[in-house]
Amino acid sequence: MTERLIIEGRSKLEGVIDVKGSKNAATPLIAATLLTSSPCILENIPLIGDVLSMIEIVKKLGADVDFLDERRVKITAKDIKPENLDFNLVNKIRSSILLIGPLVARFGYLKISHPGGCIIGSRPIDYHINAFTKMGVEIEEFGLKRNGSRSSNVYHFNAKEGLLGGDVVFDGFSVTGTENILMAAALTKGKTIIKVAATEPHIQDLAYFLKKMGADIKGEGTNTIEIEGKENLGGAEHFVRYDYIEAGTLIILGIATKSSIRVENVPVEDLQLFLSSLKKFGAKIKVEENAVNISPHKELSINRVQTMPYPGMPTDLQAPLGVLATQSEGLTLVHDPIYEGRLKYLGELNKMGAEIVICDPHRAIINGPTKLHGVGLDPLDLRAGAALIIAGLIAEGTTIIRDVSQADRGYEEIDKRLQKIGAEIKRVKIK
Repeated sequence: MTERLIIEGRSKLEGVIDVKGSKNAATPLIAATLLTSSPCILENIPLIGDVLSMIEIVKKLGADVDFLDERRVKITAKDIKPENLDFNLVNKIRSSILLIGPLVARFGYLKISHPGGCIIGSRPIDYHINAFTKMGVEIEEFGLKRNGSRSSNVYHFNAKEGLLGGDVVFDGFSVTGTENILMAAALTKGKTIIKVAATEPHIQDLAYFLKKMGADIKGEGTNTIEIEGKENLGGAEHFVRYDYIEAGTLIILGIATKSSIRVENVPVEDLQLFLSSLKKFGAKIKVEENAVNISPHKELSINRVQTMPYPGMPTDLQAPLGVLATQSEGLTLVHDPIYEGRLKYLGELNKMGAEIVICDPHRAIINGPTKLHGVGLDPLDLRAGAALIIAGLIAEGTTIIRDVSQADRGYEEIDKRLQKIGAEIKRVKIK
């Protein structure tokens, strides 16, 4: 049984909508609790698919998991066993790759299948393999490729003699690669220096949590992170930061629908370039300490959307910005060099009446403004899922999002929250 969203467009929204905890922060924090046998408590957990799947993986490993209240979870990974890893759950989410660092560092071995996740192009784990090899880990790969897919592959990590500190130089920015080595190095003898480290806010959040556990870390938020490994780490309590991607998505939603809404729990410091760019585009926004007020604008002129690693424009906000570009005056070049599958949602916008030329897997030109019309849509990943919801809200007529599970992986109860600010949106089950 699948669930769909039925959206009646052209409704003006009004009111307050709040941002939930960050998926991209919560999943590595859950993985980090496996570094210790002592209890850890995480607050402000978002109740979304990927996070709940990660919690289920930890439970299957043997950890005791107790929800102290709706968004506060206590995890005690005292009696976990790496061989209990559930490959079916691993195949569901990309974040499962973050299990490698803590489990190999703590136990010296791990067998893990290729992680799942969004269909946004090739996402090999080569950065991870190369980095762990530099730390003295022997890695073997088993399994057959099927139709070019690596999803059936199984990786054996062996570090029975212990991990080695030293320099780990990434060939390019890798968020999960940085997080994996950060966690492993926290439990590795000697000093590890991560060079060409990614700097996203959720990486910084992970570093703060590891410090609370007793790790010695310097340089988080920069491209060079130094970790002096400890023999043991203890338990800690931590508040999961608010989701800057969800915040950006909700702000774009307000702009695109020309509504008067207030978005609260906005981590403004994580969105400096994004918010500055919106003002240049012509959006009417008022930024407060932890909130953004949106008012109807007269005209938008975007011209270019260029994604880059943090602190540049996030790739996870490219799809919502692409929808906004259909309402912008003139031509907008969208360039997302990170993943070759990120632009597939544009084909769905063309079904709605958008005028978009997809130049290659990384670039597209959007001509606007165009009136969008409601049709049936198929989101291919969770960010596209959110973007197509925005498209449905600004379109004339009825839009059907045929698979809401993608959006559910990253946005908690998005339909109910939008209903509260006036959106005509409902969820239906289809056998």
